[in-house]
Amino acid sequence: MALYSETVMDHFRHPRNVGVLENADGVGEAGNAKCGDIMKIYLKIRDDTVADVKFETFGCASAIASSSMATELIKGKPLSEVLALTNRAVAQALDGLPPHKLHCSVLAEEAIRAAVQDYCNRRAAARP
Repeated sequence: MALYSETVMDHFRHPRNVGVLENADGVGEAGNAKCGDIMKIYLKIRDDTVADVKFETFGCASAIASSSMATELIKGKPLSEVLALTNRAVAQALDGLPPHKLHCSVLAEEAIRAAVQDYCNRRAAARP
């Protein structure tokens, strides 16, 4: 049996939403010191909805695929749905991850939550 699903391999070989969003409304980063994976998520928010999202990931195939899939799952979604995204939903959308690679989907969830928190902090700081 293959280690990775076809969906994981597709998102690894052809990642969606790669790059940096200049003047992002929220930026979040998550990393795993044990394996060295680092994810950075950039959000553009309009009317409390993710208008655009990009990512930069340094890591293995599972980390890149998790980042790619997570961005696809939140693009165009209201922040309430974005915050409800779980690592399990990311792994399921990828047709599964090997047990020792599930931490990659956790990093995607954590980076997205950090980006939304950054957006909220920036908004609060901008209020008079």
